[in-house]
Amino acid sequence: MTPYLFTPPAVPSLPVLGKTERFPINRLFFVGRNYHAHAVEMGKPVDKSVERPFYFTKAPQTLTLSGATVAYPPETKNYHFEMELVVAIGKAGFRVKAEDAHTVIYGYAAGLDMTRRDLQLVARDKGRPWDLGKDVEHSSVCSEIVPMEGVVIENGAIALEVNGETRQSSNVDKLIWNIREIIADLSLFYHLQPGDLVYTGTPEGVGAVVAGDRITGRVEGVAEVALTVGPAE
Repeated sequence: MTPYLFTPPAVPSLPVLGKTERFPINRLFFVGRNYHAHAVEMGKPVDKSVERPFYFTKAPQTLTLSGATVAYPPETKNYHFEMELVVAIGKAGFRVKAEDAHTVIYGYAAGLDMTRRDLQLVARDKGRPWDLGKDVEHSSVCSEIVPMEGVVIENGAIALEVNGETRQSSNVDKLIWNIREIIADLSLFYHLQPGDLVYTGTPEGVGAVVAGDRITGRVEGVAEVALTVGPAE
């Protein structure tokens, strides 16, 4: 056994529907601005004919299981929700062709990409990395993984409510780059591995929450996700 100076953290993982084994998490990838209406509301319209997907990552330690209560994060006054369909990678893949993308899919989940929007926009406008806005502790919220090996989801309602009021409502068929295209493109840059999660983007309607707010969301045919925002520490 390798000796360490202190006990290393446990491997982040998620429960899997119908199984006792958990899904160990390797990396967290996020697709930026992947719904036209959201890109417009962020002031950055996307022209798919001349652009390609872009990505950011978060530390696996930001993963938070659906149903949790998390503290309102420090150094922000504009904490936003983003509802997303999450793809769970189950097999290694590099330079995967779009028509073969289904071969690396293990399943899906419903997720939230919680964001310090004020810090993200400052960084964006200054040409700096987004880390302080996106790589936020407890900000990668995810439901249990629903096994759907080899299935490529092409449509399904996606929605989110804050305190019961609908704030986001769309369909995953409105993804600018669909799941096959995302996997094909992302695997040009990375050797995808079992345990990777890909958050595929959020529709329009993102907005701020405050302490005490209850967020609930769902992807039709996949799962529901929930988060309560607690007081700041």
